[in-house]
Amino acid sequence: MSTSNLTLIGHLWPASSTNWTRTVFLAILGSALVALAAQVSVPMLPVPMTLQTLAVLAVGGAYGARLGAGTLALYALEGAVGLPVFANFQAGLFLPTGEIIASGGYIIGFILAAGLVGYLVEKGWGASILKLCAAMLIGAAVLYIPGLLWLVGWLGVIKGMDATSAITVALTSGLLPFIPGDIIKAILAALAFPAAFSLLGRN
Repeated sequence: MSTSNLTLIGHLWPASSTNWTRTVFLAILGSALVALAAQVSVPMLPVPMTLQTLAVLAVGGAYGARLGAGTLALYALEGAVGLPVFANFQAGLFLPTGEIIASGGYIIGFILAAGLVGYLVEKGWGASILKLCAAMLIGAAVLYIPGLLWLVGWLGVIKGMDATSAITVALTSGLLPFIPGDIIKAILAALAFPAAFSLLGRN
């Protein structure tokens, strides 16, 4: 089985080097799914809790590394140019007050997470539910690296916090509250793939 066929989309709709229609269609579809998931939001400050992580991991696992990362890059671009695709239908990288958004690093992290999960699935991690869960959890963890770095910088520059306070607030508001939910979302994303492949007739 080719690497692309290890992904759900590769199995359902095999790639062709000349089929740009497939790539564009799937990227738009995937970015729309993430945008929709972003609106299922639990208000929290300074970063809202959404179903984006679930959608990001699912897109990465279903699409593979290149298409998964490209899809999330398209999502980030859509929001940056003004489409209301971010949480709470927010558009752009700046708040109405002129402040840059606190969650910008997580949006970058989505690209990394989708690409990494897709890469691991292409390497065969999707064949085992335990490995697939591990891939999803790793992806969920990776997106916090740029997310927290950005948030610490935002708290320091925009809110004037010292480094220690910014790091403490970033961890307590931008990481710890989301860990249980992201673990659940990662496991749900992993469990969805065996069922989908079963429906498609792959053992």
